[in-house]
Amino acid sequence: MAKVKSVFVCGECGYESSGWLGKCPACGEWNTFFEQKLQSEPEQDKRGIGSSAKERSPRAVRIAEKINYAETERNAGDRIKTNIEEFDRVLGGGIVKDSLVLIGGDPGIGKSTLLLQIGGSLCGSGTVLYVSGEESVEQISMRGERLKVANEDMLVMAETDFEAIENYALEIKPSVLIIDSIQTVYMKSIDSAPGSMAQVRAVTASLMRIAKDGKIAVFIVGHVTKDGNIAGPKVLEHMVDTVLYFEGDNYLNYRILRGVKNRFGSTNEIGIFEMRQGGLYQVPNPSESMLSGRPMNEPGTAVISIVEGSRAMLVEVQALMCNTVYGMPRRTATGFDYGRMNIILAVLEKKLGLVTSDKDAYLNIIGGLRLTEPACDLGIAAALISSLRDKACDSLAAYIGEVGLTGEIRSVNQIEKRIGEVQRMGFEKVYIPASNYEVMQRSGELEKFGNIKIIALKRLNELIN
Repeated sequence: MAKVKSVFVCGECGYESSGWLGKCPACGEWNTFFEQKLQSEPEQDKRGIGSSAKERSPRAVRIAEKINYAETERNAGDRIKTNIEEFDRVLGGGIVKDSLVLIGGDPGIGKSTLLLQIGGSLCGSGTVLYVSGEESVEQISMRGERLKVANEDMLVMAETDFEAIENYALEIKPSVLIIDSIQTVYMKSIDSAPGSMAQVRAVTASLMRIAKDGKIAVFIVGHVTKDGNIAGPKVLEHMVDTVLYFEGDNYLNYRILRGVKNRFGSTNEIGIFEMRQGGLYQVPNPSESMLSGRPMNEPGTAVISIVEGSRAMLVEVQALMCNTVYGMPRRTATGFDYGRMNIILAVLEKKLGLVTSDKDAYLNIIGGLRLTEPACDLGIAAALISSLRDKACDSLAAYIGEVGLTGEIRSVNQIEKRIGEVQRMGFEKVYIPASNYEVMQRSGELEKFGNIKIIALKRLNELIN
């Protein structure tokens, strides 16, 4: 008879304890522990796919041999191209055949739509098995008809029993397996409800084994909590090869696919899509899309050049400052760190003499983007100053730089890439830190940007002058 073990698991971070605890020592949350009965898996489940215990005995190999083999496979085109360039970019060049990819995002953001379109784009790349625990086959077919999915090698299946999914996958041996979503799939050998800590972790571990042993690319969808984290154990992100977050606002058309972990490519790479009636469409020129409809010669608007992964693009920031009618001014930031905005406002008042303590301040990043890099500071400051003094910024100027607490403009990375995007979009002027300008001057990089005026700033008060 299988041995039964009872543990207490934190519902927020997955920390395990032999007894109940009021406060989780890992994440610090209160009253999140619940009792979880774990039943050991049958002996045959612990072995590999279609192999005996003798075949699964551990053996060490020389790393040089595996490196040469991996290089040969890469040269032979080991990655699977989806023909969706924005998606391939985030993955690092395509789908790795034995990888496990986790995609998270808010409900209704487009995760299932994206995966269904990916499955439809893999014509000629082998069988694609799409398993849904939330929709029936008829509903998936209706959505596929709307998205014009026409891959004859794509199979759809409505199932939540993991053993049935595993047996069918081993029978047909698909090249890509899609599970939508991981919270709906359960194992009968685990004595807990679907979506619980033990179920999600056990199913993910088994899917990892299927991916590695069967050379199958597996995609799983993970629901997110109200805090934006993937529901269930945070350890899911440590178990999989790649973690992608689908970001955006349900009321806006743009969607951003962001890679936060990738064992086969660079992290923090993004792909930009636009949600339309016919599904998700790629945005090959995000700068043009983000700046479309930008008001010209209006106070409170500025353009900044940001870098996301290997891509530079221009984004519009809008600010509004007005007299407060309350005892304490209101401050609101959408798409930008609220605390960082308050720091910039404090620098404007202390170092430039601009009175902001009696003003309401509202900041918005157009397009639904969330900006975190310090290179946005100078553009944020320019928009706030423009709104405060009711004087428009130059419509053909862009701003790049970090603002220090003493009012200095500090250098940023990848300045040539940022200026190159400003030049490509037809802007005539760009404000950059003086330290970056001196480095470019010594290296001769300034000669490449002869048709754009580059203005170096050492301190923030030079921007007003």
